[in-house]
Amino acid sequence: MRDVKPVLALPEGFQFVGFEKRNDVLTVTLVSTQVSPCCPLCGSTARRVHSCYTRHVADLPCAGQSIRLLIQVRKYFCEENACPRKIFAERLTPFVDPFARVTKRLCQIVQIIGLATGGRLGVRVTDRLGIQTSRQTILRRIMALPTEPVGHVPQIGIDDFSFRRGRKFGTIIVNLQTHQVLDVLADRTAETSAAWMTAHPEIELVSRDRGGDYASAAATGAPQAVQCADRFHILKNLGEAVEGCLARHLAAKRKAHSQDLLEEHQPIEQAFRAVRRSPKVERLQQVYREERLARYEQVVALRKLGMSHAAIAERVGRGASTVSNWLAAGAYPETTRGPYVSRIDPYLPYLFQRWEEGCHNMVRLHQELVARGYKGSYASVRDHLVRQLPGGKKNACKGATLSPVLPPVRQVMFLFLRRPGDLDKEERETMLQLRQSHAELDLAYDLVQEFATMLRTRTGENLDTWLTKAVASQIPAFQSFVLGVERDKAAVRAGLTRPESNGIVEGKVNKLKLIKRMGYGRAAFPLLRQRVLHAL
Repeated sequence: MRDVKPVLALPEGFQFVGFEKRNDVLTVTLVSTQVSPCCPLCGSTARRVHSCYTRHVADLPCAGQSIRLLIQVRKYFCEENACPRKIFAERLTPFVDPFARVTKRLCQIVQIIGLATGGRLGVRVTDRLGIQTSRQTILRRIMALPTEPVGHVPQIGIDDFSFRRGRKFGTIIVNLQTHQVLDVLADRTAETSAAWMTAHPEIELVSRDRGGDYASAAATGAPQAVQCADRFHILKNLGEAVEGCLARHLAAKRKAHSQDLLEEHQPIEQAFRAVRRSPKVERLQQVYREERLARYEQVVALRKLGMSHAAIAERVGRGASTVSNWLAAGAYPETTRGPYVSRIDPYLPYLFQRWEEGCHNMVRLHQELVARGYKGSYASVRDHLVRQLPGGKKNACKGATLSPVLPPVRQVMFLFLRRPGDLDKEERETMLQLRQSHAELDLAYDLVQEFATMLRTRTGENLDTWLTKAVASQIPAFQSFVLGVERDKAAVRAGLTRPESNGIVEGKVNKLKLIKRMGYGRAAFPLLRQRVLHAL
């Protein structure tokens, strides 16, 4: 019996009496052994026992077995005459709170499971652990957690997140020094964020993205703070500006390549059509011509004998109009049958263009042709491409070559932003070809690399010099980027100089999204805020 109390990890002040198993629940009987308990109102000690009663308390399961404690608790007379309470029950804190029907440690475990899993999923976990609870209880435990005060916070990072993408947004605020989530706001308006910052005049730095709402909020709610634009968003804005310039040049190059490709493949198509007819077909056509020529000579001979057109047509087995046409021609009329035309021939320019643009999926090409009205089969598209590709099994023209495929615009944009030393051999060759193709692309690459180097080395004092070069380049994409930087120049310069960034905030947003999705879209904002603020 003495070994049971350490196994159950019972605190001092309890005496083990016995246990029994009822309906798959292990019931343990305990007796409170406190000496001279204190009145909860006046704090005076009491010695006179009034009565006893039994408290039924659920405790942590042991080895998957549910445990219920039956605690014999005494009631006492308060001997302080001025105290309004004459009779009180002895308290079992911190093991069991007053009027609680579960132990403190069980309540804490339920809260931890609820914070990690949520309501519905939490019930599935507790059922397997032997804890009897409900979804509403778990949610109630989470909402009962107190929110710690923010305290002194000199540096904050602020960013938005979406409740529904593109429709409803919220705001998350993070302490950049302790990496702790300070608060979660229900919207991303400048007024809400400014009100929060106004309540914390000790803020010295606000790290944010390039959005205007948070810039306005920081200027209103924390005018004494330094605004620092996030470096990732600055580089992203530059990449978006360069992407427009690259799209214009790559579109022109693809158009020129497509035209060259069509001109290159035009004689190939003629040669390809010429070899489509097999020797067997040629022999059959020759036999047909000889038989037709013999009938023509027979028609001419019968006409010289004075027979009518109808009689000749009945004699040779041809139509009367055919006989009349043959006799009117004066010589053997050769057939006017044109070259063989396939169903895919009208779609060859589009097919070559898509291949040049980088689409080498034959199933997808067939689907696109069908959407444009093509009635043929997938096999005809595949066979045609196999014949034209170099090294194909049925390549009719061994000298046929396709123009090199240009990479997508987004991929080229990322190549512009990356360090030259991080590019492999093929990527370096691609960049060299692009830079040599047009002087504007060469200048744009130099400007992007200079800005990226300034960002990575934290040399924001060179920003004005770079802006002057960008304006002098006369590249339209850089002009719009320069205008955006000028409107937020102080924050951009701080972002290019100071070590702080919104990286930790982006990580917290990612964690918030995970918690939000675990709520299955049914949890309201108060529960989401509690789970984020008390996240494990």
